[in-house]
Amino acid sequence: MERRGAKRKDSGPSMQTPKRAPWSCVETGTSSGSNVCARHSRLLDIYCCTDEQIICALCASAEHTGHTIGYVREERRRKQADLRDIQTKSKQILQEQDKKCKNMVKTLKQIQEEGRETQDYCESVLVSIIDSLQRHYMSVRELVRGHEKEAAAQVQSSLQTLQVKMEEMKKRDAELDRLAQTDSDVHFFQDWPSMQRLCKKDHLHHLHEASEDPLLPFEITKTAVNQLGKQLEEFCDRKFASLSQTVADGGEQQESEEESEDDDMQQRCEASNTQSHGLSGVNNMTEHNVEPKSRAEFLQYACCLSLDPTTAHEDLVISAGDKVVRLSPSEFKSQAVRCPQRFIYRRQVLCREGLQAERCYYEIEVEGDKAEIALAYKGIDRKSFTQRSAFGANANSWSLDRAANYSVSHRAESIQLKTCPSQRRLGVYLNFKEGALSFYEVSDRMMFLYKVEAEFTEPLYPGFWLGAKCCISICDLTPDGL
Repeated sequence: MERRGAKRKDSGPSMQTPKRAPWSCVETGTSSGSNVCARHSRLLDIYCCTDEQIICALCASAEHTGHTIGYVREERRRKQADLRDIQTKSKQILQEQDKKCKNMVKTLKQIQEEGRETQDYCESVLVSIIDSLQRHYMSVRELVRGHEKEAAAQVQSSLQTLQVKMEEMKKRDAELDRLAQTDSDVHFFQDWPSMQRLCKKDHLHHLHEASEDPLLPFEITKTAVNQLGKQLEEFCDRKFASLSQTVADGGEQQESEEESEDDDMQQRCEASNTQSHGLSGVNNMTEHNVEPKSRAEFLQYACCLSLDPTTAHEDLVISAGDKVVRLSPSEFKSQAVRCPQRFIYRRQVLCREGLQAERCYYEIEVEGDKAEIALAYKGIDRKSFTQRSAFGANANSWSLDRAANYSVSHRAESIQLKTCPSQRRLGVYLNFKEGALSFYEVSDRMMFLYKVEAEFTEPLYPGFWLGAKCCISICDLTPDGL
């Protein structure tokens, strides 16, 4: 038997007994809350810390040899101090969670208000644009509703979880108060171990809080729509202002003015882009002399790519040894449906290979009118229906958009190029170390389209977005495939 603060003395062979009897005084003497040992009729004034039992002195010497023991009153004072600490921490946690609950209720109200305000704001901007753009209003309205629904659902879920947790904490807190006020030492020590474990478990777990501002999508939507409205209004103003002069000067003058206007627009886009996030346009004359020029020189840096089916949207089908992707018929679904890495809302797919060599080059062939040829960081969002998942619409991706004209996008900022698609085959050249990404049309010569300058911080994964009736093939650039 070992008391707190004292060394255990050897009791000799005659004092050796089993460490734990199949029964003890606490099992028979405390069932009715009595303070007297049922076996020895002695006062239960000893507490065995090892077995967490309240016992008498005879039980301690006979059955608890070698255990850490102390007097009940002393141990009660120690446990009472621990209980007060737990009560204090429990009340602090409850106060913090009550504050979080109020903030979430406030945020939920703000989400609803911002949703209505954003819808009204978008409407006020879009109704000022020509009637042919009215059909786009419903898509914008649905987008805002989606933001509101998604954000409200997230906060509502967190709020419900927090409220349930608070109810549990309130019940636990009431039990702690009851335990603290009990006069029976026996009842106290019977309930103490389980209460202590539950309280420690509560203190180790914290509610997960959303890292993103739930109101941010509304601000992004309003900013994007406002910018679109200004650009379209300026474009219409210029067109209508020059209409009478164009008609007077005839078709030849009209063509000249349109070309001049396109040149001005291209120059403004390129000038403003030098101040944007990571995009910097240059023409053929600005390329460094050490960079490859002929296709043969580019092919020296050819890399082997393959599509990753686990990232493909469910409407995409991968074939030809993971080299070809196309939109699937409506009755079929991709095997990537079950893969957590796939894109949920965007018809996009990534390659398996991340590019970070000093120089890399690959070619693809596009069938169809609309497609996006992109490079993205592995961590690009794949679950959101917002711009966070769209190639070229966030900080994690760069995209060459192929439609009636080419354009280059990054962080939702697009630079429109005058070049119209004339070749199915496109070349992509990446100088990772220098932070340069160039796009080309490939035929019997390399026709330069655009060069992006940025600081790449991690491997870039080639990716593609497919429009209707589109098919993209990764070209084999090995000697046998050329």
